[in-house]
Order: sequence, then C-alpha cells, then structure tokens
Amino acid sequence: MKKTSFTLLLTTALLLSIAGCSPQDATTKSSATTANPAQSYADVAAKTRGFTVGALMSANTVYVLFDPQCPHCGHLWQQAQPLLKKVKFVWIPVAFINAKSTPQGAALLAAANPTELMSSHEASILAGTGGIPASASIPSDIEAAIKANTQLLTSMGVESVPYLIAKHSQTGQVVTNTGAMETAALAHLLGLESP
Repeated sequence: MKKTSFTLLLTTALLLSIAGCSPQDATTKSSATTANPAQSYADVAAKTRGFTVGALMSANTVYVLFDPQCPHCGHLWQQAQPLLKKVKFVWIPVAFINAKSTPQGAALLAAANPTELMSSHEASILAGTGGIPASASIPSDIEAAIKANTQLLTSMGVESVPYLIAKHSQTGQVVTNTGAMETAALAHLLGLESP
C-alpha cells in the first residue's frame, strides 16, 4: 500500500513538473483559448520566424513556440528528438520569462547550426546552468521577429509555453498542446506511430 501511494505521489509530482512555463508562474499549465485553431495554425505558419529541424521534406509541419529560459520547453525538445525522422518541427522563440529570453532566442535564430546550439542550450537549461551565453547586442530584425512571435502567442490567448500547434497526420485536423509531453504522447497527438 505504501509503495502504491509513493508511486502515485511521484507520478503526480512528475506531471506537475512538466506542465509549462508562463510569465506569471513557471509551473502553471494553461490551455489556449483560440476560437479558430485552423486560423491560428495559418497565422503561426505565416507570421512567425523560427528554425527548422527534423524531416525537412515532410508535408506536415509541427510549430513549437518556446521561451529559451523554459525548462519545460527543454523537456519537449528532448522528447521530440526520436520523431525527427518522421516530421518537420519549426521551433519559434518567444520572450517573456526573463532578460535572457530574447538574446538566447536571437542566438538560436542566427546560429549556423541551430539544432546543435539548441541541443546544447536545452541541456544547460535542464541542468540548471542557465543556457547558452548570448550577446545583448541583437540585430533589430531578429529582435523584431521575437517580439512579433511573442505578440502572436499572446493574441491567440496562450499563456504558457511550450505551445505546440500542428495538423494531425491522419485526420488533418489542427491539434494543440500547451506544456511538455513524453515522446509517445507527442507521437499520438500528431497521429504518428511511436518511434
């Protein structure tokens, strides 16, 4: 009986720890209040700037809006890795957690190899060491892009990250998720076979 209670407590703690980051509370998980998911998908596809990883020729694109200072975003980054051969991800930096968010997002957008830099960055975030060093001198176009990404996220009623928006690979319906998730759950949400 004690082992069952401990397992339940541990599972609950794990679920709470992988929720999402918001400007108000880093452990709050919220759901988007977008009235028209198809329009939100089109807006994210057309109006944001990010970097692409995974199956570049995939017909289906998964958009992930993330704050570089969010550990839940780091968890989703790691859990998405086994799916990179099956789907194209576009990681879109936003900035609302702290002063490091914009410079780190800018460094990722400007990187020659954003996949490698993002892997290093997220490993540092998850280790509690703050992420990659980034210059406070940010090109104005990149700073404007991150600001626009953040404004779009807010305009959709999304209050925490990571925020994922994609089309289900089998039904074509727009699916969304706020917060981190495990690889199998992510594959299921996207309509993919588990890796």
